[in-house]
Amino acid sequence: MLDLRQYNCLGEALRAGLARWPGETCLIESDRDREKARLTYRQFREAALPLARALQEAGFQKDSRAAILMTNQSKWLISAYAVFYSGGVLVPLDYKLPFAEQLQLLAHSRAEVLIVEYHIWRALAQSEGFGERKPRLVLVTEAPVGAALEGARRWEEFRGNRHPIFVPRRREDPACIVYSSGTGGRPKGCVLTHENYLEQCRALTALFPFAPGMRYLSILPTNHAIDFMVGFIGPFTCGATVVHLRTLRPEYIRDAFRKYKISYMTVVPMLLKILERGLRERFAELPRGRRQMLGALISMNRLVTRRRPRLKMSRALLRQVHEGFGGELRALFVGGAFTEASTLQFFYDLGIPVGNGYGCTEAGTVITLNDFKPFRADTVGRPLPGVEVRIADPDAEGVGEVAVRGKTVMSHYLDDPEMTAETIVDGWLMTGDLGRLDAKGHLQLLGRKKNMIVTEEGKNIYPEDIEAVFEGLAAKEFCVFAANYLWPALTMIGEQLVLVVHPEGGGALSEEVAADIAERNRRLLNYKRISGYLVWDRDFPRTASMKIKRMELAEQIRQAASRDQMVTL
Repeated sequence: MLDLRQYNCLGEALRAGLARWPGETCLIESDRDREKARLTYRQFREAALPLARALQEAGFQKDSRAAILMTNQSKWLISAYAVFYSGGVLVPLDYKLPFAEQLQLLAHSRAEVLIVEYHIWRALAQSEGFGERKPRLVLVTEAPVGAALEGARRWEEFRGNRHPIFVPRRREDPACIVYSSGTGGRPKGCVLTHENYLEQCRALTALFPFAPGMRYLSILPTNHAIDFMVGFIGPFTCGATVVHLRTLRPEYIRDAFRKYKISYMTVVPMLLKILERGLRERFAELPRGRRQMLGALISMNRLVTRRRPRLKMSRALLRQVHEGFGGELRALFVGGAFTEASTLQFFYDLGIPVGNGYGCTEAGTVITLNDFKPFRADTVGRPLPGVEVRIADPDAEGVGEVAVRGKTVMSHYLDDPEMTAETIVDGWLMTGDLGRLDAKGHLQLLGRKKNMIVTEEGKNIYPEDIEAVFEGLAAKEFCVFAANYLWPALTMIGEQLVLVVHPEGGGALSEEVAADIAERNRRLLNYKRISGYLVWDRDFPRTASMKIKRMELAEQIRQAASRDQMVTL
């Protein structure tokens, strides 16, 4: 792998990787059971440099911003490299966001260039307000022959003839502006520097190294902070291969493991549970004798790996299980939401370590990660090398707000010095999450201090975002909470959302308002929908500026109402 201490920017490091392993396969694009593309590092470079030249000829230069709005595919990474090569700043956007939010983030980021997939482009171009927010240059991929692009350019035809000029950047210069999904009315654009990414990559690959011949299965969107790092920057600076799988259907994921001999993959907790459920069902279907033998082998593997993973031993003891995952799997990674300890232990006992991590966009990708020395299913691991974690204002039990310091922490929020000052205090990133550190430095998360809610799928939800849909509701006031925040439960997953409604004049909620709530709820994306509502007959506590004191209101509800009083939808 490259020594990333020698490089000042992502463009420089990626260029070195492409030159060092020209004959190695860097990227495979698979759609269900059909392979659509396979590129060596040399071929990747040959595809990206003409695009970089064309961008430069179109006026794209140092600090110019380019947004990418695409599903996982080779053109995403090729475009990103061309942007970095030209000294630009990348704005990775979530293609699953509503078009109104995508337009809002395009405007907020002031992107000069938009690189977008054709089917997304068609819908976006028809959205209200697109004309005013359209970047000056739009490149559309995979457009059918003869399709009218209304001033946009075809990505495949946008090429320069001469060699582009490489534009170096400094470590402290911005590399990406990254937005969390569902930022609502106040976009939070995290400005991440080249040093943030280089140091994060250095720390992660020290724990989980990539090398030529290793393959990473990419199923999370590349705009996701985790997959951008371990599904692009990490493999490409180590000579490894990224396999893009353009489906989440479990049968094709299983086939990809075997077909491509996958080394690593990142999943959300929900998918990990699906994999666990499938394995348990298959184990239960075994004849009694074979089932007992399997149980004995799992127990033996648990014993020999109690201090650290021993992959060769596990693969020998549980050969058929590991062959089902291709026989080369080194680890799975999970993040973005809480994962049940029993699920993590289930896979570890099979000899498949799951790196359970904790992070946030403001800190690059990962803050803590289980290093398996030894494996701990009850924590989110220790801080990465070079990252400091402390607990601010701990209570008698050591619980307080998780604060982070290190070279992976973002520079600032774009155009928002007030929010930046609230979030980064004396050099420490205040995460808004509650946790405690044990005697061996492992972090245990206990809840969230901020309003942000994280679903089981790893989606970030902001209550204000959902509340905007209920604006105009015939009620005095309302507020959205996670049900597990109002009524603490033993589990940290499976959260439901609840709308707390204070009716006009107090008393019961009318049938008309109840019907209106249900109708508005159907307009939300599935993961943002509320599970029910709670009628509250008191005025909400508010600040002098009339903002709802959410924590105080939650405590009042917790003391006076039970979960059974929630009306389910």
